[in-house]
Amino acid sequence: MDVSQYLEIFIDETNEHLQNLSDCIMVLEKEPDNKDTINEIFRAAHSLKGMAGTMGFKRMQHLTHDMENVFQEVRSDKISVNSKMIDLLFECLDALDKYLENVKETSNEGTEDNEAIIKELNDFIAQASGETPAPVSEPAKEEKQPDSSKEEEDREKKFLKVELDEVEKTAIKSAEEAGSKIYGFTVYIHQDCLLKAARAFLVFKAVEEFGEIIIYRPSSRDIEDEKFELDFTFFLASAEDLEKIIPGTLAVSEIDVVLAEEVKSSDFNKKEETAVSAEAAPAPKEQEPAKKAAPAAANAGKKQAANKPVTSRTVRVDIEKLDALMNQVSELIIAKNSLVSISATEGGNFESQLFHEQIEYLERITTSLHESVMKVRMVPIESVVNKFPRMIRDLSRKLNKSMELYMSGEDTELDRTVVDQIGDPLQHLLRNSADHGLESSEIRTQRGKPAKGSIYLNAFQEGNNVIIEVSDDGNGIDTDAVREKAIERGVITSDQADGMSQKEIINLLFMPSFSMAKKITDISGRGVGLDVVRSNIEALGGDVEVSSKLGEGSKFTVRLPLTLAIIQALMVEIRDEKYAIALGSIQNIEDIPVNEIRFVEAKEVIHLRGLVIPIIRLDKILEMEPLEKEPESLTVVVVKKGDNYAGLVVDNLIGQQEIVIKSLGKFIKANKIISGATILGDGEMALILDVNTLF
Repeated sequence: MDVSQYLEIFIDETNEHLQNLSDCIMVLEKEPDNKDTINEIFRAAHSLKGMAGTMGFKRMQHLTHDMENVFQEVRSDKISVNSKMIDLLFECLDALDKYLENVKETSNEGTEDNEAIIKELNDFIAQASGETPAPVSEPAKEEKQPDSSKEEEDREKKFLKVELDEVEKTAIKSAEEAGSKIYGFTVYIHQDCLLKAARAFLVFKAVEEFGEIIIYRPSSRDIEDEKFELDFTFFLASAEDLEKIIPGTLAVSEIDVVLAEEVKSSDFNKKEETAVSAEAAPAPKEQEPAKKAAPAAANAGKKQAANKPVTSRTVRVDIEKLDALMNQVSELIIAKNSLVSISATEGGNFESQLFHEQIEYLERITTSLHESVMKVRMVPIESVVNKFPRMIRDLSRKLNKSMELYMSGEDTELDRTVVDQIGDPLQHLLRNSADHGLESSEIRTQRGKPAKGSIYLNAFQEGNNVIIEVSDDGNGIDTDAVREKAIERGVITSDQADGMSQKEIINLLFMPSFSMAKKITDISGRGVGLDVVRSNIEALGGDVEVSSKLGEGSKFTVRLPLTLAIIQALMVEIRDEKYAIALGSIQNIEDIPVNEIRFVEAKEVIHLRGLVIPIIRLDKILEMEPLEKEPESLTVVVVKKGDNYAGLVVDNLIGQQEIVIKSLGKFIKANKIISGATILGDGEMALILDVNTLF
């Protein structure tokens, strides 16, 4: 059995458990006596331990086992929760995160044992018992002690009572004749074990390093289906000594007792099965060999290629969405059959009324199908924003500032591809608020504000976009200081600065040449890396705006498209080439007489309903041959980005169309004006213009 096939499931579920643990520990810090939260942390740690053990990740298993032990003591009221424990638990989560990153990168957990963290966890338990804290190496030695002799006395060697059929007796006899020794095993699993079949599998993997299992009780199928209580029996044919085989079985977690001894084929011909003397399983002295044999169990399931990155490519989908998808596919098949029928019965008459009706029906189904597929691709942004409360808590301690993060709209859905990439820009904006936006508690108190600063993350849907707002009640942006710094760094001249609005000055913070200098943090807060934030968001087809009031706070508004795969677009023609412009960016289309074009600072503009709009001649941007004769009027597509407008000059309008975006890969990545391509109905290709970069 190759467990590599379960690696993606392991990664997904481990991510969920780690996030659940992080959320619960945050709650526990505020409510240390909350029994429900304590129980939930115990369950999550227990589940993680079981999953790690199943996959053969012993270090993860060891760490979560000790976390589970600590919370067992907390549940029993032997240990009380304090800030030191909370910090330690977050250290455990960080260590588990690193293990998981290693698993994603290499399909292996790595070699870090985290002995210091494990020692601290065990010290908590030792203090609760009134014992002296153990040295660092002690936890490892305690890992797999067999249960007490009394508990072993209560267990029986069921392999001595197994009734074998003739085929099984022959198998044992044949193995003996081939020179193998036959060992009977009865293995008892811990009563709280969640994954009994997985434990059995790991035991089988450990012993198969030394021989071949020839008989199972119950059958191997029943064991796989967990159709057994807390014990199972098997017979192993091996040339090795029993003392060499046993430790590997003891290395498997949640195994209580392993009873084993050598048997003979003749034993099963006796009528008195109880005549065979029984020996106990290896005593604790066997622990050193068990630890040496542990790698055999730890590697059970490491058949996957080493150093092969594993990334999560799954989306969890509501069954109702899949039902809707299935219904629409069914209708698509009906529509296809109708068209085939028309082709056959009407001799391929594509001008008939019936044919046109079926084409309209097909269009309705494909539009509906598209909407359903988009819904399947949509996931809540919760998966991204859930990690931020922990981040703000850590920043609060690191910066010695009292702050709180308030989130709303976590259930707002976005396309999976957008969700995967929006995390870093949002994290940067939140760090900006914490580090530069919020004042110290002393300054806040002097200004009559609450000592604890507030950061807000709010998400909601608006038309075909999702809006994510990151705001704070901090100092706001000192535009005078920004203006002075921009002049000092040569970003703008004094004359330009005099004519700039507050909004234009704030937008200077997004300029690469402005924000790259680390000294920019001397300005009341904003600057470092905001150009990266903007470029990342624009790469997703979105934009970001800032509003600020000095002394009261700032707000960053991120606007993102719901999906990146299929969009409504306006098809235009420039010379003989076709281009697509996303409909979401277009405000209106105007026919502008050439004599109405004006010039501002030697650049062409039009005056439209109170707005002065710069025009962009796409033929020049795309380096096309100029027209022999200038037309009397221009077709101008007015597009908007935030509060800014521009007019794109095109030759002809083709019409609105739903297009599928295809990536052009690395070949024209340098040309940011083109964001992709689409295949039109006649097989011709059209390039998609990125309006954001044209601004």
